[in-house]
Amino acid sequence: MIKRRIFCGSALAAMATAALPVSRLMAAAAAPISNDIAAINGAGRQILLTRSDIEDLRAALRGALLLPGDEGYDRARRIWNGAFDRRPALIARCSGGADVIQAVNFGRAHDLLVAVRGGGHSFSGQSVCEGGLMIDLSPMKSIRVDPVGKIARLEPGVLLNEFDREAQAFGLATTAGTISHTGVAGLTLGGGFGRLCRKYGLACDNLRSVDLVAANGQFLRTSAGENPDLFWGVRGGGGNFGVVTSFEFQLHAVTSTLLGGVLIFPLAQARDVLDFFAGFASNAPDELNTDVLLTTLPDGQRVVLIDVCWCGSFESGERALKPLRQFRKSLEDTIAPTPYVRLQSSGDTDYPIGRRYYFKSGFVGHLDRTLIDEMVSRFESSPLSSLTVVFVHHGGAVGRVPRDATAFWHRDAGHSVILESSWDDPLDAESNTEWVRSTWRTLEPFTDGFYVNELAPDETERRIRANYGANYDRLVGLKSKFDSNNLFRMNANVKPPGLTPPT
Repeated sequence: MIKRRIFCGSALAAMATAALPVSRLMAAAAAPISNDIAAINGAGRQILLTRSDIEDLRAALRGALLLPGDEGYDRARRIWNGAFDRRPALIARCSGGADVIQAVNFGRAHDLLVAVRGGGHSFSGQSVCEGGLMIDLSPMKSIRVDPVGKIARLEPGVLLNEFDREAQAFGLATTAGTISHTGVAGLTLGGGFGRLCRKYGLACDNLRSVDLVAANGQFLRTSAGENPDLFWGVRGGGGNFGVVTSFEFQLHAVTSTLLGGVLIFPLAQARDVLDFFAGFASNAPDELNTDVLLTTLPDGQRVVLIDVCWCGSFESGERALKPLRQFRKSLEDTIAPTPYVRLQSSGDTDYPIGRRYYFKSGFVGHLDRTLIDEMVSRFESSPLSSLTVVFVHHGGAVGRVPRDATAFWHRDAGHSVILESSWDDPLDAESNTEWVRSTWRTLEPFTDGFYVNELAPDETERRIRANYGANYDRLVGLKSKFDSNNLFRMNANVKPPGLTPPT
């Protein structure tokens, strides 16, 4: 009863609109709650949520509160990475900021394990939890583009393809990932690489402001002029400090058609291609984004593939790409004027929703021959057909932002190297994950930190801490100020003082 009074009192003080009659009517129409419900708290221990407390939360939400067995529950708990089949005790399907405040207050009052889902594209599965409270932001889909001011305001349930299409209607865009069914929220809070980042910086570099609900249920607006310390932290610090309910982005003039496509070479040429790419990429203009993949085509052929996007004029792009297209004869060359939104979705079929995935990644300063030889050898020798090694092109505008200007530290990385495995049959999990782990032991000595949006489910706390470099202590201070009890822990977690230190 004490926890119920705490929740009800804080919720009513925070947002009186939660008591609107429509919410009461929705709660009355929902299936009745017949029993108390077992749940998991933040420390991993089982607790009981009383029927009356759950009924109070359901009545307070404008959106739906889903319990196991409710219609829509199984659909809502599914995320992009099908390797995670978790069952939250409660799913709060938030319709707006008021619902987010209610859900956060409930999670805090009951000390629940809390997961926050935006687009649900978490590599490490942390947008859904087992036995806790899932705060589901996917119904929050508002997008508003100001074409005169070149500004977009959007809610955290928006996916990249939705954002790109809305902005492109006005000939605008900003850095927005490479897989179109990724969520804008998670991508941006972790940094946000994409096909335009070498020209316009990371997604988080293009943020003008965010609205956020902190762990105490307080609604905060953050920008360079309001709560600037928190604004610094959300740009690369992930979901450590609260639930973002609105993003404001700076947009840029980007024509609807860009020069893009792929070059495909036989795997036998992989070392030569990567050697050439290492030098070519280091001197590339900002308008050029090129990623190299060691991968397997649908027909079973193993190849090296270069994914290209040029965001300048076609004439200058043809000149810049000429050395890349002529140093070896490719098996296939699809580079041509292509709609930007089509380029943004070109990798979707390779990363379908619901497949099982396992990743490891790290930043590298440059691609030396030893690293290239090791990765090609490991890929060539594997009997598995669903493996990919990706060499992601960084630099350009990303590297010109000071490392302490945002929470994102690794501005000087020339590339990321990502090891990926995917499978459909659960029986294939061990062989796929073991290849990534064993290959990672070879790759890790070449790396310095990793992209937090590519967090692996078994990442060590020490590596997370090292990833933020000299920014880590400042992040700890923010965590202590805005989430001292670590309510938001399902992320690349920055632990507040007093909790177990990294091991």
